Amino acid sequence: MPLITTCTTHARPDRRLVEVYDSDAYLGSDEAWERSRTQVVAGDGYHLSIQTGQPDIDVQVTIRVWDTPQQPPEDAEGAVPVSLESETGQLVIMQLTFGPAGEMNLPRPGVYDGHATWKGREATAAYYNTCIKHAAERQWDAERLGAAWRQCPTTEQYTFDLWFVRESEPEDDWDA
Repeated sequence: MPLITTCTTHARPDRRLVEVYDSDAYLGSDEAWERSRTQVVAGDGYHLSIQTGQPDIDVQVTIRVWDTPQQPPEDAEGAVPVSLESETGQLVIMQLTFGPAGEMNLPRPGVYDGHATWKGREATAAYYNTCIKHAAERQWDAERLGAAWRQCPTTEQYTFDLWFVRESEPEDDWDA
């Protein structure tokens, strides 16, 4: 069960969202965003929406591609199955307002199944809420609050373990 390739980047959530999608995909669906509120990670086939535990502290996103299906790690706080189609073979990790946080070239275009797992989500959210409380009580300015967020003792991590399952279906030629 060798690991074929991996990519890790940090992204700043915007409105508690980070997305992973095919570089040629259009906007994600509102339905996937809504489902991510309860499932943490949800997709619509070409997009995966991550609902982070807080809106301002950078999160770590790792995408790993394996040659065979993998089991979720036992130390994960949560896990959900995912499927993602990439017709271009290039994925984008997007910070909604701040632009791309990273890109990853897949071994080949096609459909990938797998699972998303996370850890550090609850601890980072608790730290964030404590900072907000202290900022209000102690009248911290934005600079002091930002410094506190950068000193977060935990990392909110999202890992996508994917494996190739099939080629993409050819699209109908709409011009014919």
